[in-house]
Amino acid sequence: MKRMLPRLAVLACLLCAPTMAETPAHGKVLVLNAAVSEPLSNDKQTGFVDRLVGIALQRLNYRLESVHIPAERALIIADDGISDGEMLRIAGLQKNYPNLIQVPEKLVDLEFVAFTRNKSLEITGWQDLATHSVAIITGWKIFEQNIPATTELVTVKNVDQLFTLLSKDRADVVLYSRWSGLAYIHKHQLQGISIVEPPLARQSMYVYLYKRHRDLVPRLADELHALKAEGEYQRLFQEILAPYDGD
Repeated sequence: MKRMLPRLAVLACLLCAPTMAETPAHGKVLVLNAAVSEPLSNDKQTGFVDRLVGIALQRLNYRLESVHIPAERALIIADDGISDGEMLRIAGLQKNYPNLIQVPEKLVDLEFVAFTRNKSLEITGWQDLATHSVAIITGWKIFEQNIPATTELVTVKNVDQLFTLLSKDRADVVLYSRWSGLAYIHKHQLQGISIVEPPLARQSMYVYLYKRHRDLVPRLADELHALKAEGEYQRLFQEILAPYDGD
């Protein structure tokens, strides 16, 4: 029953998306869950990862359809095969989600950081979180696996709830990815929020495909590698992500 709840919660959303059974003129549709926000992914599919994966799949005669649902639910849906996979996750998730296959060519390196309103706060590693109240989005495995057990922890469903807690001083810090956090702060014109340096972690991120697409895994990896060699990867990076590097 527990695993049925996430299925029912996103059923309407997934039914509205094209499925692998459809074969439009430009190829099959691959539905990937995206639990990240701008500038990495958005509903218009103009984020960095949307564009990068979309181009790679187009070369393989597929069309990307990204579905934005909460992080933990997204993993369950993907592992159950209701969607075709996950767009952007850390390495090694197949240990707990055995039906998902990691595409070996990384998409991007993400920095995972603490955002705070207290500019004097010092956090140099995961262990320093134990003395603060911390908020994270449920399903972000890198945080769930590394936050000390003694930390005063609040979990929320989405980025809106995450930064609302911080803005209302209901958490000392919130943990998120650097680029997405900065994009959210800029979009909503939030004041008095800064990043605690250094980053808590820097991780390579990957696409995961459901096991029925195992034959597509090496082909997608090859196309992603080719986009880097051809300079398209760097062009997209400069256009979409680099503007946030100065923040």
